[in-house]
Amino acid sequence: MDFLGLVLVGVLVGLTTVLFGFGGGFVTVPIITLVHADLGSDTAQVAAATSALVMLVNAVVSTLSTKRETLAHLKGEWWLFILLAAGGAFGAFCAKFAPEPLLKWGFVIYIAVTAIDLLARPGFFRRGGAKVRDENLSDGGRGIAALFGFPIGGLASFLGVGGSVMTVPMMRRSGSTMTVATTLANPLTLVIMLPAVLVTITTHASTAVPGMVGSVDLRSAFALLISAIPLIVLLRRRVPKIPEIIHAWGYFILLIIAGVVVAVS
Repeated sequence: MDFLGLVLVGVLVGLTTVLFGFGGGFVTVPIITLVHADLGSDTAQVAAATSALVMLVNAVVSTLSTKRETLAHLKGEWWLFILLAAGGAFGAFCAKFAPEPLLKWGFVIYIAVTAIDLLARPGFFRRGGAKVRDENLSDGGRGIAALFGFPIGGLASFLGVGGSVMTVPMMRRSGSTMTVATTLANPLTLVIMLPAVLVTITTHASTAVPGMVGSVDLRSAFALLISAIPLIVLLRRRVPKIPEIIHAWGYFILLIIAGVVVAVS
């Protein structure tokens, strides 16, 4: 895929960052996997590392563009932030030594298990599920327990997918609306990906590629971000109003598409 093609894909990266909280990870990993399919054993590592950088930048931009009243739902969650960051660093470090098949099929299995869970357990497609009936519950729900921070951060950075695949369903089941859950996924992704990127830029792929720093393909990341960032800023200022059930199914469908693309690449 040429530079212009990646710029066009960046529009989808920006759109998914705002609407689904993915930070671009579920678009970036499959695309970079296709772009660098010729790297063999390095392909999954480069895809995960490049995805981490794209998600970090998008998460920073999205968080800065988010209304303060929405971010207030994360006020005081310092232990959650610390454990997410620790998990992010640990996952990125482990990815340095992981074989390519583990990263690739780990991504696919991760998506498949999540998709089955979303269908099998109540609470995702309809706010709060059967167990949440508190009429005084805010649109941010009850939040995420700090103890989940380390495993969320570890898996997210290890596979390069960001934390939204776990944080969005968890926030939904705690009573959060889709809009708030996907919006808060971005600052949580920021916390995970900052230490992860610091690890990946010091990890060198065995195959030299022009524009590569460590395991990060800066050229591809730059192309994706050119179009993603302006769209994120625009949509964060005017967040699209999407019916809850359509928003939830859109998240689910994109999840499946990302897993399929990586599986067949």
